[in-house]
Amino acid sequence: MSETAALKRLYLATLALDPTGRGRQRWNNRWKAALNEFDVLFDGRLTANQV
Repeated sequence: MSETAALKRLYLATLALDPTGRGRQRWNNRWKAALNEFDVLFDGRLTANQV
């Protein structure tokens, strides 16, 4: 198997985990409040839009 074929398989396997592509949106909805709180607690060293 070539390197390109291996990368394609990895990409397709990753895509199969979230076929609708909405996983990132769900993650953001669940963690946004916590990330905002961490941003306040850690004096801006972590910003929610960088994650």
